[in-house]
Amino acid sequence: MQFLYSVASFVLAIGVLVTVHEFGHYWVARRVGVKVLRFSVGFGRPLWLRRAGPDRTEYVIAAIPLGGYVKMLDEAEGDVAPQERHRAFNRQSLARRCAVVVAGPLANFLFAAAAYALTFMIGVSGLKAIVGEVDAGSLAARAGLLPGQQVVAVDGRETRTWEAAVQAILGESLDRAPTRLSVQDADGTRRDLSLDLSTVGVDDLTRGQFFQTLGLQPGRPSIPARIGSVEPDGAAARGGLRVGDTVLEADGAAVADWSAWVTMVRARPAQPMRVLVERGGVHNTLDITPARQVDGDAVYGRIGAGVADAELALDHYYVTERLLPWEAIARGVLRTVEMSVLTVRMLWRMLLLEVSVENLSGPISIAQYAGVSAQIGLTRFLEFLAIVSVSLGILNLLPVPLLDGGHLLYYLAEAVRGRPLSEAVQFAGQRLGIALLVGLMGLAFYNDLSRLFG
Repeated sequence: MQFLYSVASFVLAIGVLVTVHEFGHYWVARRVGVKVLRFSVGFGRPLWLRRAGPDRTEYVIAAIPLGGYVKMLDEAEGDVAPQERHRAFNRQSLARRCAVVVAGPLANFLFAAAAYALTFMIGVSGLKAIVGEVDAGSLAARAGLLPGQQVVAVDGRETRTWEAAVQAILGESLDRAPTRLSVQDADGTRRDLSLDLSTVGVDDLTRGQFFQTLGLQPGRPSIPARIGSVEPDGAAARGGLRVGDTVLEADGAAVADWSAWVTMVRARPAQPMRVLVERGGVHNTLDITPARQVDGDAVYGRIGAGVADAELALDHYYVTERLLPWEAIARGVLRTVEMSVLTVRMLWRMLLLEVSVENLSGPISIAQYAGVSAQIGLTRFLEFLAIVSVSLGILNLLPVPLLDGGHLLYYLAEAVRGRPLSEAVQFAGQRLGIALLVGLMGLAFYNDLSRLFG
């Protein structure tokens, strides 16, 4: 089911982003007078086809949902009737052809900004950038970070959550230089610290080792094991557990917090437990036998008791950022620009061999991320769509033949020469583009399989 959920989420995501990209080409082509013959989402055999409009344009959903295209009237692809030659793509001015080509990636950037803006209007929740444990002698310790401090800005950029802080520090690590952290103590005092990233490469931070590399752990809520509710017919009620009790020990082992208590209960289905609780300042010993619960292949214990005061602990560690529409739009545009700059910088450092190509992800990883983000909720799925849309826009602007950036490269040469490149040169460029794209996809698939089986 997880596999099917990931595939369905992936197909939905690719379908949306491809439609957005191709609609950009389609919309501008129509506005500048080019005749559009087909708008296809997907490749291969059409699963659904409809002809509409004065030009009888074909709107298609095809069998292979890994791309799409807009087919325009063009003398390079067949004979064109004399009365329609003025509507052929190749007959348009250089500026109009460039506008049609740029419109696809631009649509992806606009979609990303809109998706980010929508998430900010709905509300983005995250773990506050509160520092937990700090390893002695680590980068974080040398910077002066202390447990309980909150990282509120990285090089002047506000970071209300660890997600924002991680993204900002990743960007700063590309420069391998000291980075200014603004932190806030528990009493509200703010101060600036210097985190030295000169010895840290971005690969050290992107291989699932971010916090280990810096030598700290994010602060997480520790909810006391205090009982907030008891089901009347549950194992807790039969064992004498009451609302307001604080669990101190179970079978002689100390119970640190609610999470530890839940772990102990789930590990003892149908097994008696001797539990020490505090009730009104007095310690009491209870005998509780968790009920045996079966969920598929999983067997666990359950007593029918809920936690008290969880919201108070969570409020200290979690934050939800919700903005007014005009603020959300501005923040969405800013986030799109930041992600675009970070992506371009990462790609450039890969070309310079300063960043590992292991950071490239292919369809398998994207499908996994799609499934996970969709299960978490709408805002996370929108953020996933925005990130992939930015990546798609930048990828298409690369100066590689067959991509939009390759067409723009040809047009630049045409502007300089005063005439188009020869068909032989363009054909050679296409062969080179195919080789580059096949190599890139092969590398991305290899990375996916390495993550999957490694």
